[in-house]
This record gives sequence, C-alpha cells and structure tokens, in this order.
Amino acid sequence: MTSPKKNDSVIAICIQEPAEDGSTMDLGAIQGDELRFLHQAFITDTITQALEVTNADVRLYYIDNDDRKRLVVIITNYLKKKLSGKKATALKNNFKSFKLPRESWGIRVEQVFKECFDSGYKHVLVVGSRTPTVLASKMKTALGMLKKGDAVFGPTPEGRYYGIGMSKKYSISLSKYDWKSPTIYSQVSDAFTKEGLAWSEMEIWYCVEGSEELELMVRDINQWRFEGDDETARETEIVMERILAKLEG
Repeated sequence: MTSPKKNDSVIAICIQEPAEDGSTMDLGAIQGDELRFLHQAFITDTITQALEVTNADVRLYYIDNDDRKRLVVIITNYLKKKLSGKKATALKNNFKSFKLPRESWGIRVEQVFKECFDSGYKHVLVVGSRTPTVLASKMKTALGMLKKGDAVFGPTPEGRYYGIGMSKKYSISLSKYDWKSPTIYSQVSDAFTKEGLAWSEMEIWYCVEGSEELELMVRDINQWRFEGDDETARETEIVMERILAKLEG
C-alpha cells in the first residue's frame, strides 16, 4: 500500500541532455565547459524556483550515468549550503532525486509521470532543465489548473513544451509520440481532447535552446534586476557574466 504523502502535488524536473531527440542547446560561442556550467545553473535555478511552491514536493530526475550523478550531487550540495529559511527546509523535507534509464525523452517523461503517480501524487507537473526563467508563480498557476482539470500544457513559440502536467492518473502514452516533431504540442493536446479530458494552457514561454532564447532570458533577468529582484535566476546570471567576460576578453 502506498504511504500517504504530505503533499498531493509534485514538480518533477527532468534533466535534458544538451542534444535530446532532435532538440539541441545551440548557444553559439557558448560550448564545452561553459555550456555545461550554464546548464548546471539552469537546473539549480529551476530547483530553487520549484522549492518556493510550498504545497508541492520537488523531484529531480536524471539519466543513470556517472556524469549526471556527479552533477546532481554538486547541485544538491551547493543548494544545501546556499539556501536558508523556507527554501532550505523545503530542500531537506520535500526534495528527492531519482535515476532514470537512458531512454528517449518521451519514454523518460512517461516514466516520470508513472513513477510519481505510483508514489501517491495526484497532480504531477513536469518541467525540463532549459527553463531557468520559469518562475514559481507559473508553477503554482499550473498546479492550480491541475486541481481543476486533467492536464495542463506549457507551450513554446515553436510548438513544443516547457512544461506538461497531468492529474489523478497517467492518461496519455507520451512515449508513442515523435518529440522531434514541431507539431508535438498539438498532437498531444489533440489526444487529450479526443479522450474527453479537460486541459488548460499556461502562458507561452521559451526553452533556452538557441541564441534568440538566450537573448530573451538575459532581457528577463535584466528586467527583474531593474525591478529590485536580485535573486531570480541568480546562478544563471553569475555564469553568464563569467562567460561574457571571457568571450570579451
């Protein structure tokens, strides 16, 4: 019997590879170690935002290889030292990391949903690791939508996803879809509609996979700093400043 959980909602952050099922983090001159450090910052900032959602647990999923294990240990240890107050408590009590077999993105996302529902969660929101500017407020909104319906979709301008959520049970088999397709968003949403499932749409947002999205990310971070917010996406900002200084030097 599944043990009762403190929270019935979970934010599942699934680490994407730099090249994944046809989508690539192609950030121009940012390559090699710089790209790895930037991706690490993306993940760290995404976890930090998720920990602000007080009525949800946070799970980090990663492929089972030595590099990803080291990455998760580095990020987790860093957050243990850095965070304080409610976020530190949430990290201690509501955060766990889990390994996944090295399969395609669709299969991994499917496994994440199934594992979360099998663990007793009623509402599962999956986000990737290329979305460091997706705020806690967006995650809260998505979970609120899930409490009223069967699914929630976070679309990108390209017709893909930055987030996808389901409620109550695993409803649609995501592994059968071609996640390289530019029409994956409409394919999956249409499948939910055909099954008579109620779904909601989040604000269109971006995944940082190219120079254009990188510029959008920098613009958003600069706007938050202008508004007096010095914390959101802070790790990403630190790495970007170091990269730009190196490129300009």
